[in-house]
Amino acid sequence: MSTFSSTPVVIDGKGHLLGRLASIISKQILSGQKIVVVRCEEINISGSFFRNKLRYHNFLHKRHIVNPKKSGPFHHRAPSRILFKAIRGMIPHKTARGAAALAKLKLFEGIPPPYDRKKRMVVPEALRVLRLKPGRKYCTIKRLSHEVGWGYKDVVDRLEEKRKVKAQAFHERKIAAIKLRQKANADQASSFEKLTALGY
Repeated sequence: MSTFSSTPVVIDGKGHLLGRLASIISKQILSGQKIVVVRCEEINISGSFFRNKLRYHNFLHKRHIVNPKKSGPFHHRAPSRILFKAIRGMIPHKTARGAAALAKLKLFEGIPPPYDRKKRMVVPEALRVLRLKPGRKYCTIKRLSHEVGWGYKDVVDRLEEKRKVKAQAFHERKIAAIKLRQKANADQASSFEKLTALGY
């Protein structure tokens, strides 16, 4: 991700570690790169599920002493908001530069329509299989969010199943079209060879 592009970079969050992905994204958006992260619910957190759940419940107990309803800290349950808060903590978000950087970031659960036909990238420096020692425990944000009150796990799962069926059908049509084109090109080349052999 060292090169800068004017079009947004779409990152597939599945299998990435939360903190490592957040640090890389924060650096990129501060440099002016637009970034979209899809499938935020499939991001991993190192450490066992039980330990992470205890840590989140500890966070839920932190309240503002004067007006807990109004002044925060706000305990967002959605996976995209958990990632957002991790990224925001790595950015000077109270300055104009930090606010401009956060405006360049979009986060989604699942893969909504504009991005389901676009090329999605991975960040090797943040992939769990490359960065976490084999045998170490980890959990997904989806499970953690669901346990602490996120109510859309089933909805996202259902929409993702529908999207995967559509994507599979699209891929099969695309492969069939490529094969037809290759066959047509081969036939044209062979007919051209016959014509040249006849002296035309």
